[in-house]
Amino acid sequence: MNLKDKTIGFALTGSFCTLEAAVTQLEGIVAAGANVLPIISNNVNDMDTRFGKADVLKDRLVRITGNQIIKTIPQAEPIGPKGLLDILVVCPCTGNTLAKIAAGVTDNSVTMAVKAHLRNDRPVVIAISTNDGLSGNAQNIGKLLNSKNIYFVPFGQDDPVGKKTSLVAKNELVAETLELALEKIQLQPLLQ
Repeated sequence: MNLKDKTIGFALTGSFCTLEAAVTQLEGIVAAGANVLPIISNNVNDMDTRFGKADVLKDRLVRITGNQIIKTIPQAEPIGPKGLLDILVVCPCTGNTLAKIAAGVTDNSVTMAVKAHLRNDRPVVIAISTNDGLSGNAQNIGKLLNSKNIYFVPFGQDDPVGKKTSLVAKNELVAETLELALEKIQLQPLLQ
């Protein structure tokens, strides 16, 4: 993994069923020698779910990364002016967050981090996890696929029979996607 000495923003949004897989990728990136700044959405910050308690996850993120969590708009805004990151990944990226990024909405720490980071002409990687990727959010995926400095972790249908419009990133490809995105290359094949 060629992420040693890179500063990576790792933003987590409220696809609670995929948070554990995302944290596993974060651990691997830290183990590879990257400095990781954790960023969490309001829902990840506040909600206890059947998948775990918010405070337990936050403690774990701080322990793994050795960095404090960015969880407010004022904390995320300096990412741009100070050029804090080499690359930013949103993993998991919910359909709600995906739609906001596509529309330029900046109303939480994650969307502010994306906006602030993009102003520096640096790459953002999206690892989608959404039940409406092949319906309501299909247009947003299309828009972002055609946007400068946006890269996707390859994705596919997670349950074509039970959840016909659901898409989820192949989280095991997060690090490889980051490496190539730093070179302005989209990992292929995108659909898996």
